Amino acid sequence: MANAQQSTTAPPGELKDVPGWFPPLDQVLFTWFLDRQETGGLKGDLLELGAYMGKSAILTGHHLRDGERFTVCDLFGGEAPDGANKAETKKSYSSLTRQAFERNYLSFHDTLPRVLEAPTSVISEEVDAGSCRFVHIDASHLYEHVYGDIGAAHDILLPEGIVVLDDFRSEHTPGVSVAVWEAVLNRGLRPICLSTQKLYGTWGDLEPVQKELLAMLRERTDVGLSVQEAAGHRLVRARSKGMQPPPFPYSRHYVEPAPEPVRPAPAAATAARKPRRPLSRRIAVDLLPPIVTRTVRRVRTSRA
Repeated sequence: MANAQQSTTAPPGELKDVPGWFPPLDQVLFTWFLDRQETGGLKGDLLELGAYMGKSAILTGHHLRDGERFTVCDLFGGEAPDGANKAETKKSYSSLTRQAFERNYLSFHDTLPRVLEAPTSVISEEVDAGSCRFVHIDASHLYEHVYGDIGAAHDILLPEGIVVLDDFRSEHTPGVSVAVWEAVLNRGLRPICLSTQKLYGTWGDLEPVQKELLAMLRERTDVGLSVQEAAGHRLVRARSKGMQPPPFPYSRHYVEPAPEPVRPAPAAATAARKPRRPLSRRIAVDLLPPIVTRTVRRVRTSRA
C-alpha cells in the first residue's frame, strides 16, 4: 500500500469514492468467491485483518448473511505492538482513524461489523477456530506479523474457506512475499489464483474452485490470463484489461449527477451573405461590350 488521504468534503456516494487500494479485478474476484460460497450453501463468518478506510470491508460486508459475523481488526492509528510496526504505521497510515472507517462503512451498511482496534496478533483469541469462510489479510507488511496472520487464518478458516493475501508481490513489501510463498511451499497453502496485488488460496480442496474460476475468467474479454506450473502448483495469473468493477449499491449519501447543460447552437453570422446572381446573368454581363458592362455594374453598386 501507499499513503492516501481521506476526503473531508463529503461522505462517499459510491464505493469508488472510498480511499484505498482495491482495483476492479480484485472487486470482481472477491464478489465471485463470496457469491460462489453463498450459492454453494457454505455458512461461516467473515474476517478482515487490516481495513484502512474500509473499501474492501464494505464490499465484503455486503455478502454477510443472517447468523454470520463479520470481524474487522486494525490498529486504526492506535499503539503498535513493536517499534518496527509503529514506524510502518506512522509512515503509511498516518491518516487512518477508526472514525473515518466507521463513517465510510455506515454510508453503505446499517450496522458496523465487529471492530477490534488492536494488533492482529489478538485475532486467534477473538475469533473461534474453524469459524470463517473468507479471510482477507491486508495488515502489516513485516514478515513476522504476516507469518502470524497466515497461521491464524489457517486455524480460523473452515476447510473450504478462502484466504486472500494482499501485497504479496509489491516491490516495497518483501516481507509479505517471503511469508506468503513460504506458506505455499512449507505450510500447505494452495494458491487458487494471483491478481496484480493479491494471492487467493485455500488449505482445502483446490481443484473444483480453481476449475470454475478458470472457466469464468476465460469467458471474459477484459482479463489477461496465464497458467504456469511451479513447485508442483498450478499458478493462475489474472490481470485487468480495462476491467470495470462489478455493480455495487450506492451509499445512502449518493446524489444523482446533475444533467449535462444543453449547449446553445452556434450563433448565426452577424451579416447575411448577399445572394449570388444566377450564373446565366453573370455570363450575360461578362459578354456585353466593356462600356455597357461598366455602366451596368455602376448602377448595381449604387443600388446596393
